[in-house]
Amino acid sequence: QVQLVESGGGLVQPGGSLRLSCAASGSIFSIHAKGWYRQAPGKERELVATISFGGSTNYADSAKGRFAISGDSAKNTVYLQMNSLKPEDTAVYYCTAGRFRGVRGTYYVDYWGQGTQVTVSS
Repeated sequence: QVQLVESGGGLVQPGGSLRLSCAASGSIFSIHAKGWYRQAPGKERELVATISFGGSTNYADSAKGRFAISGDSAKNTVYLQMNSLKPEDTAVYYCTAGRFRGVRGTYYVDYWGQGTQVTVSS
């Protein structure tokens, strides 16, 4: 069983930065890919970024050039660095551990964190 605990959310002004952290119990880096989802009020959940076991990353168009996902296997921690934040980035952000499956390499979640709120507002 893997447990994921997010931290680092909060209130930030437009144009600011935040770094989300996700601490995992148990070693996930040898088994799972990792990803960050977000869900804003009244909107569907969106996959923001993923990182494979080999370190390959992918981003939603809304996150490209502004967000960066990374992992530290020694600390069993995944990060999401968010720069140039916009009000539309306001959402609850969820850390996940999962696997890429199928010919298209679709990301499927095995474990979810509890979420951390990010609010971008002046």
